[in-house]
Amino acid sequence: MKKKYNVLMLVLLLAFGSCSFTAKVEDDPDKDKLLIQIITLALEQLHFQPKDFNDDFSKDVYDTYLERIDPLKRYFLKSDIEEFAKYKTEIDNQLMNYDISFFNLTNERLVKRMNETKAIYKEILEKPFDYTIDETIDTDYAKHDYVKNKKKLKERWRQQLKFRTIASYDALISDKEEQVKMDAKTLEKIEVEAKNNDKKIALNKSLEELEAEARAETTKSLDTYFTDFIDDMERKDWFAIYINSIVEEFDPHTSYMAPNDKERFDQQMSGQLEGIGARLQKRMDYTKITSLVSGGPAWRGKELEVGDTILKVRQEDEDEPVSIVGMRIEDAIKLIKGPKGTEVFLTLKKVDGTIEEISITRDIVELEETYAKSSTVKKNDKTYGVINLPKFYIDFKDYDNRNAASDIKKEIERLKKEGMEGLVLDLRNNGGGSLKTVVDIAGLFIKEGPVVQVRSTGEPKEVLKDNDKSIIWDGPLVIMVNELSASASEILAAAMQDYKRAIIIGSEQTFGKGTVQNILPLNRMVRNNSHGDLGAIKITRQKFYRINGGSTQLEGVKSDVVVPDRYSFVDIGERDQDNPLAWDKIDAVDYEFWGNYYDYDATIENSKNRMKNNAQLALIEKNAKWIKEQMDDNTFSLNYEKYKIELSENEEVAKQFDAISDYKTDLTFSSLPYEKALFVKDTILKEKRDRWHESLSQDVYMEEALNVLQDLKMTYEIKKVATVKD
Repeated sequence: MKKKYNVLMLVLLLAFGSCSFTAKVEDDPDKDKLLIQIITLALEQLHFQPKDFNDDFSKDVYDTYLERIDPLKRYFLKSDIEEFAKYKTEIDNQLMNYDISFFNLTNERLVKRMNETKAIYKEILEKPFDYTIDETIDTDYAKHDYVKNKKKLKERWRQQLKFRTIASYDALISDKEEQVKMDAKTLEKIEVEAKNNDKKIALNKSLEELEAEARAETTKSLDTYFTDFIDDMERKDWFAIYINSIVEEFDPHTSYMAPNDKERFDQQMSGQLEGIGARLQKRMDYTKITSLVSGGPAWRGKELEVGDTILKVRQEDEDEPVSIVGMRIEDAIKLIKGPKGTEVFLTLKKVDGTIEEISITRDIVELEETYAKSSTVKKNDKTYGVINLPKFYIDFKDYDNRNAASDIKKEIERLKKEGMEGLVLDLRNNGGGSLKTVVDIAGLFIKEGPVVQVRSTGEPKEVLKDNDKSIIWDGPLVIMVNELSASASEILAAAMQDYKRAIIIGSEQTFGKGTVQNILPLNRMVRNNSHGDLGAIKITRQKFYRINGGSTQLEGVKSDVVVPDRYSFVDIGERDQDNPLAWDKIDAVDYEFWGNYYDYDATIENSKNRMKNNAQLALIEKNAKWIKEQMDDNTFSLNYEKYKIELSENEEVAKQFDAISDYKTDLTFSSLPYEKALFVKDTILKEKRDRWHESLSQDVYMEEALNVLQDLKMTYEIKKVATVKD
């Protein structure tokens, strides 16, 4: 079975579903059994593509659950697994009988084994590690087997702890080397500050002392892990993991939300977050950055990138960082979040493999940055427009209050007043949102017609159409996408591509999420519930199809013009998740190609030829391949000399890619008059727009999008003249 990632997105862009029903459920004093009853009933009756509860399903749940609760195989012994094995094909039967004996056995054993390992790690970390020994560690734990006895378990812990400590050891040595290079005056100042704070700086420490300090740091992080995470985990928390191992076998977007998770979801839907402005995912034992909120503290700082892994967190009033490796994402978030104006220090493993610590001042992450924004850009004395749409937002209580479609319409009208001759709609990193806004936005660019087909469980397909004959923009149109453009973004890009209304430029394909989820509070399904809040289930209810009949599921949208980026070879799409629904096709609907004088084929060919000779794109693709190699390399030396050599070699290779961030175009971006008027009072908004314009001026993809617009305009003029002469 493939690796199962326990994914919790911090910002979810989902529509609340109207589906609900009341079911007779026998009153059971055991809340766990009640949850099993309700959730299995919901999955059977409401999921878009229900699965059979059979032996194969049971095996998958078994493997997934064990991998989630012991991903590094450092708790259970082989004898435990042999004892659990009798349930491998019985979980389906237990679900039907609301039997939780498998969970009870594994949970009791896990808690016991975790308590036993407290003594193991303390004993190991009391003694120095010998970094002169030539040994390696393979961190692809899926390939490892469970150990046979406690002696071998201790050895596994020793290797893992040594691996965790060697990075701290290297950082302390590097600090010492940097201090040696300092001038005497600076060093004297540091020594005085250290003395005043009763500290001994690294310069005066031996390698033995640095090694002991590194072990102490690891000990502290493990103490925190067990005290603040393991000891705080209640039965209901472990049971939620078991429930999710069951429901996510249906598809990667169906999940159980415990009461606390549902509460967080409701808060996030309010549109304002406090913290660093980053979205995180838990993958195995590691917390990774999946996206940055535009305008947020992390975005402003420029140091945090998508793909970075957070290893440690340090508060401004603390000297020592806390390791979050192996920590629940909820607990990691608590450390990372904090009051506005406070500083947090993050130790990162960058996407290129280097380790560094950065600081971020926390702030309120405003909802405003999820709204559409636009800019004019000058190229060869021509004025073009750029609109960035982070998500397809909507006010669920009042659609007319504010939504993505009405805002896009306003921005287009404003750009037209500035003399816009072509439009770039930037949907990169747009994870989706409201389906209605997609249809309305598509209608801004076509006269009328179908936009998307939707199939729901047990119902005939529905064709959503634009019935408004007015067109807001009939000029050249380019839509930019990448691997993180998903759901609603894919619907709009697919419709414009099928109509031949726009040229799609970006990654080889978009994310490939062609499904819709509804949030169903479980209390609605229970009469006379005496167990309190039962949480909710996020369940897949619908599937999208293009107007040409093909699903956007798995395959996403294939770009007309494919450009490499640094994530081109990273597994981040729907096809890389576990248990995705399959791609399929239904009948196409009647629609007509956009009638105009644009030569799309010639424009696409020109772009491809241009990119063949683009040194910046070639360097980006080379970097992407190298990043993939780094991610696939799971073997690390625990010999410090070799570890340092490997680290230095990686840093040297990484230097050749510094030129990527140094790239500059000759493009000039400007805010529209209405925003410039706002800048007088809102200096923060001005800073956000200045930062956005600066990033666009360094964006080789935007540069090519504007080249495509220019080519489209040129082919329009040539074909129109030729047609008139005929």
